[in-house]
Amino acid sequence: MELGSTVAAVRSSRVLVGDEVRPAVIVIKDGKIHKILSDGGFSVDVGCEVLDVGDSLVMPGIVDCHVHVNEPGRTSWEGFWTATRAAAAGGVTTIVDMPLNSIPPTTTLGNFHEKLREATGKCFVDTAFWGGVIPGNQLELQPMIQAGVAGFKCFLIHSGVEEFPHVTDCDLHTAMKQLQNTGSVLLFHAERDVQQTSEENGDPSQYSTFLQSRPDVMEVEAIRTVTELCLQYQVRCHIVHLSSAKPLKLIQEARQAGAPLTVETTHHYLSLCAENIPAGATQFKCCPPIRGSINQEQLWSALKAGHIDMVVSDHSPCTHDLKRLDSGDFTQAWGGISSLQFGLPLFWSSASKRGFQLCDVVRLLSRKTAQLCSLDNQKGSLAPGYDADLVIWDPEREFKIKEASVHHKNKLTPYLGVTLHGVVCATIVRGRLVYREGSFCPEPLGKHLFVIPQRRNQAQL
Repeated sequence: MELGSTVAAVRSSRVLVGDEVRPAVIVIKDGKIHKILSDGGFSVDVGCEVLDVGDSLVMPGIVDCHVHVNEPGRTSWEGFWTATRAAAAGGVTTIVDMPLNSIPPTTTLGNFHEKLREATGKCFVDTAFWGGVIPGNQLELQPMIQAGVAGFKCFLIHSGVEEFPHVTDCDLHTAMKQLQNTGSVLLFHAERDVQQTSEENGDPSQYSTFLQSRPDVMEVEAIRTVTELCLQYQVRCHIVHLSSAKPLKLIQEARQAGAPLTVETTHHYLSLCAENIPAGATQFKCCPPIRGSINQEQLWSALKAGHIDMVVSDHSPCTHDLKRLDSGDFTQAWGGISSLQFGLPLFWSSASKRGFQLCDVVRLLSRKTAQLCSLDNQKGSLAPGYDADLVIWDPEREFKIKEASVHHKNKLTPYLGVTLHGVVCATIVRGRLVYREGSFCPEPLGKHLFVIPQRRNQAQL
């Protein structure tokens, strides 16, 4: 079957249907899942394109709702063409692009339209878009909701780029009033500047120096603010990239008190720990930082208990020089980790050792992420009526991450040389074969996704 072909049906001895893996045929019609049949109940029409994948596992494609594509403006860092190819190679069928670090950022209706123009004709997978909340843009929020953004993101601390300033408490109250009763969601980079207690003149090439400059209390205090706002305004709020387990108690208490609050963590916080980061290895730098192994196990426990809702990449690449590998200076290097292509195997390699099942993978990497951005009526589930977005992969098969197989624009990642379980064999987006065994369809087949306001689900995830 040629890449780019329309697939009429996918047959496998291992299809994840609900919580059960069983032989099945997924029949596809007009880009949607039409029906799911037991293997014996399917007869092939003449000329029908059936993709028989043997015993490879078939499940819903990954929905990665935290990706920095950086186009327009910083296309030397990434771009829609390379980001969405990397996504397809990783079994990711939908990405949601962050409002920064593009120039201009997605903080006005005009800037949103400019981003859409830039992304047109470049996306190999389906793409939705977050807007941004910055000081003074409150009157842009409702027009952007009407135009179809998935929601909004703000920072409670310097964002790292000048064109996306962080918000004050006053800005937050103003934004919350605009978002009330819209069904939209506000995402928070939840770190706050606190009285600096750490030793600031440590060796900048030692990871511990950087880690001490971003203590857990910065996340705790930021999340305290988020929980209070969420309870006061009853606007859906979401904490991005939780790295510290310490605020989990605050989050649980707020939810029990009725806050419509959700939280994600990332593959790097679950896969990497501070004790193993070598001196000068700035490819491991991100904000908030990768913390210690005890904290990491607490994150895994919270994930298992349902206290963390979802896992995302927070793919935030940059050019090689901005990582300052020549000096190995953690304090000066860009903070961001590239992992969009490897989220599924990264998660499965660690999660499978901790008793997580394949249905947990779908829940945490596809269904809950689709719910967050109000795409759960079409994405993230393998059921009739949903988009035929499928990842076909071999969970048991091992592979080593090599630079030649990395499809991100910039190949630097802390995962180079790491061996993982879970090889992605093929990716199908709305019934079209977009990726198979290292090759891509000749033209981008992804589309832009717009969240229709009246369809928004205000219920808590």
